[in-house]
Amino acid sequence: MKITPDMTKARFLPETVHKRDVFSETISGKLEGYPEFPVVLRKLDGVPIYARPLAWWLARKEIRGLKAVQSIEGCPVLVRADKVGLLRSWTQGTPLQLAKPSDPAWYRDARRLLREMRRAGVTHNDIAKPQNWLMTPDGRAAVIDFQLASVHAHRGKLFRIKAREDLRHLLKQKLAYAPNLLTPSERRMLAQKSLPSRIWMATGKRLYNFITRSVMNWSDGEGTEDRAERDGPALRQALLAQPEISDVALCTFALPAKGVGLYAFVETTQTPEAIAKHAPAPKPELIQTVASLPRHADGSPRLDMLQLIATNRLDELEIILNSEPELCATLTPIIAERLNLTDRVLRSS
Repeated sequence: MKITPDMTKARFLPETVHKRDVFSETISGKLEGYPEFPVVLRKLDGVPIYARPLAWWLARKEIRGLKAVQSIEGCPVLVRADKVGLLRSWTQGTPLQLAKPSDPAWYRDARRLLREMRRAGVTHNDIAKPQNWLMTPDGRAAVIDFQLASVHAHRGKLFRIKAREDLRHLLKQKLAYAPNLLTPSERRMLAQKSLPSRIWMATGKRLYNFITRSVMNWSDGEGTEDRAERDGPALRQALLAQPEISDVALCTFALPAKGVGLYAFVETTQTPEAIAKHAPAPKPELIQTVASLPRHADGSPRLDMLQLIATNRLDELEIILNSEPELCATLTPIIAERLNLTDRVLRSS
């Protein structure tokens, strides 16, 4: 849809908070008067003072990048940017780690998208993440999250290196999800990292990990033990001894700069504060009270669904709810009140 002057002035109607970190809050919703045009707001007016310079530096990069790719199919459309943040179109699609495309047509379209971005002088610089690639409902390729994008007035050596890295990172996705489609030349390209990439991995990446995990409170939880197995039995026993608590489900999530956190879903009418008084040390980092837990046919809690909520994996939740709509009544209020709004994931070492 083409953005009209009236749309740039329309009121944003928020619906779902997808992510919140030190740099922004990401909220999807609609424009008043345009219900058929979903949008997403990167909200910046609530960013802490110490993080605002970097947050707005990233936002300006995203704004400049989005303006440069407005006419490219598969890229988001910028609606407006103001003191609140930046508003762009919401791209319908399934993240690559869920879609796992095996059709050669998707990879051809993804290369088409990168070619058109290159012609516009834009490099994305962050498509090593599969969640920044989408498969649209009609099987086309799309990219999102232009926070690290670069717009190059001159197509010099730096531009060519970054464009090559974008392509190489697309080939890494192809290697992960459709390795049988890789050509010999693509395999050779995968094996040849650029010099800046090798330098980054040896130096800058380590500094980045220190800043994001220790200073900015991001974490991947690498190499940490299973909190649910270690602390879970004693916690469940103590909580279930309380007559007001009918059931407890425990999940893990990436805890900022400290490894693994424990997320307790407690079926009760009590408050989280009251529950915490009965929890033995080490207490769960997050306690969410629920009216009822989602359950299997045998009555056991749906830990698969609760784990997705605990780790804020809304895309996967949406896919499951579309196939199991009978769970919506139970899960919708739990999702709406979820306590972890980061998008960090746990990985084994």
